Parts: sequence; structure tokens; C-alpha cells
Amino acid sequence: MIREVTLHDAAAIAAIYNDYILHSTISFETEPLTVEAMRDRIAHIAADYPYFVAEEEGVVTGYCYAHPWKERAAYGHTLETTVYLSPQSQNRGLGKQLMQRLIDECRHRGYRALIACITGNNETSRAFHARLGFTQVSLFKEVGYKFGQWLDVVDYELLLVAKSASDRGE
Repeated sequence: MIREVTLHDAAAIAAIYNDYILHSTISFETEPLTVEAMRDRIAHIAADYPYFVAEEEGVVTGYCYAHPWKERAAYGHTLETTVYLSPQSQNRGLGKQLMQRLIDECRHRGYRALIACITGNNETSRAFHARLGFTQVSLFKEVGYKFGQWLDVVDYELLLVAKSASDRGE
């Protein structure tokens, strides 16, 4: 089941995310988050932007949300996306279900573009986003440092509206 997040989901979301912080280069954070810190993040994001969790038999198994890509007003129609799954929930189509719900909601709210910021060596996420229709639009070399290695970052973009003739310069 995909549903909107609640503050009661903070512990489960923190557990999922902290595993990525501690054991992967997928997140560039280096210190695990407390449940309280995650609750604050959820409250801040979910107040204005779509935030969903996947739940199976009462257990949160993944989550996704959108938040501002940049702070300047002109970027107000573009959001950055985030999606994480528990290890046992991967490769079962759950990420696609979460992201499709997020994409649909962002489109419904009138956003124009979504950006996914992905660690360069995360081929699984890159392929996942490509299957959803995102295209790579940037490559930043060695901008992150974690676990003794320099890491690249790539941005993938999904335009939520078809370009009109005037958008194409016709």
C-alpha cells in the first residue's frame, strides 16, 4: 500500500535511511539521524510537498518525497526527488510504484520538472530513473567524499509537461 507519510513513520524511515548513511555512498550524509531529526524533516517537507511511504503488513518498507531543488523563486516549478527502500523490499517493483505516485502527484500539483541527484557509481538508481523517463542532464566530477573515495554526482531530469511549440522555439 502506498500512502501519505505521517509523523509516526519517522522511526521506520530513519532506520531505512540510516542503513544507507552507514553502509553506502548512496547518501552523502555521514552521521545517522535520530528519530526526532527525521520527524522534523518529515514535518518540514510534508507540510508543502508530496511525501509517500510504502507499507506492507503494517511495516514501512520504503518512502519517497519531493522538495525544492533550489531556493531561488524562479526554480519554484522544479522539485528534487528522493526515494529509498529497505533492503528486503528492493527489486520487487515497489520503488516504481512509489515514484509513479510521486510523479503523478507532482504533475497534478502543476510542477514542471523533477530532478534526481544520484551518486555517479549508483548504476541501479541511474537505470531505475531512466526506466521512469528521466534523462541524465549533468555530471559533477568528484564533488563528494565518503569512505575514503571521491564520488561523482549525476542529475537526471523528468519534464512533467509536454513541450509546446513556443517552448521549442517554433
